[in-house]
Amino acid sequence: MARNEKASPCNRAASVPTPDNMTKVFVKKSAYDSARIRSQVTEMLDSMGADWIAPGARVLIKPNLLLPAAPDKGIVTHPMICRAVVEYLLDRGAKVQVSDSPGVGSFRKVITETGYKAALEGLDVELKPFEESIDVDIGEPFGRIPIARDAVEADRVINLAKLKTHAQMYLTLGAKNLFGCIVGLRKPEWHMRSGVDRQLFARLLVQICQAVRPAFTIVDGILALEGQGPGKSGTPRELDLLVGGTDPHAVDKTICTLLGLNPGQLLTNAIARDMGFFDGHVHVNGDLRIVEDFKFPELNSLSLGPESFSRFMRRYMLQKPVVDNKKMQIVRRVLEDLPGQSHQSRHPGHPIRLRSLYPLLLLPRSVPARRDPRQRACSGPIAAAPDPLIFQGQHIKLDHN
Repeated sequence: MARNEKASPCNRAASVPTPDNMTKVFVKKSAYDSARIRSQVTEMLDSMGADWIAPGARVLIKPNLLLPAAPDKGIVTHPMICRAVVEYLLDRGAKVQVSDSPGVGSFRKVITETGYKAALEGLDVELKPFEESIDVDIGEPFGRIPIARDAVEADRVINLAKLKTHAQMYLTLGAKNLFGCIVGLRKPEWHMRSGVDRQLFARLLVQICQAVRPAFTIVDGILALEGQGPGKSGTPRELDLLVGGTDPHAVDKTICTLLGLNPGQLLTNAIARDMGFFDGHVHVNGDLRIVEDFKFPELNSLSLGPESFSRFMRRYMLQKPVVDNKKMQIVRRVLEDLPGQSHQSRHPGHPIRLRSLYPLLLLPRSVPARRDPRQRACSGPIAAAPDPLIFQGQHIKLDHN
């Protein structure tokens, strides 16, 4: 599908899922060996066919470069995986760019300490931070939000995530990684706008993911991060996993299953299903090992930094509603035209307070009705059976949804 075409949430098989109509996810037992990773990356990307990337196409690679940290800390996508993807794309004539917007530290410091600068040296690739944004309509309730122009305008996006716990969102995998396409201080701004509503923030992540539309997602779980991730409070753990697929939500669901987690507990996965972006059907191809005793985080507030910093951000950095005085004059005239009422209500002793009308003046022209979160985004039959994963030809039904 071309980058400028929108995927329809109703493009789902109405019949019982089979391996042929299910999203394929690769699960590979791997290690940080350049030849092995190159072979596995090639197999994954070749699965999209011979012509998925045209010569001269602009391809953006979006790794997880959260902060300045050595690869052995388990915090960033290992540069060896990024180099393998870059070489694959260059061999096919693509113009390649590697970019992210780190949460901590300058981009120069991040690429130096993570080893990206050294790993990509000598390759014809542009390594630079996201800087310029473009407004993209990601849908209600957010409307138009600024997303990195490089991510929006690229012909293809390759999403290179890291398998990490996240003390605010439980895990950061494929879908969450694309929040890095929000540039600079706009990331904490959106954290503040979401307040303490974890579901609202998860919906924002899903809709950003849909706007960026990655062609392929690879999650580096060779050295993962457990405990209180996604940064230095987490604990590195070797899982020897490299997971990839065309649908980031399918990749995320597979990883949840391998970690022994109900995929519905990952809010981005649950909301992607609820909005009709993912039907929950996955065909897994690869080497499978269920991870035991993976340490998940204790969830913290969505606020960033100390409470004093959060108060400062909410007070000075967030947009606030402002009453339109012209509309208020119209309301006054309407009230004055009410026969015999002036500024009084129709119930004696209860005057109409103009301030009580302020919220009405702030509403958009059309306000969508609240939708039952249990409803799907499109009608029609989906699949009567519980969500299946097929492991190496064995059909396994999951009892949880």
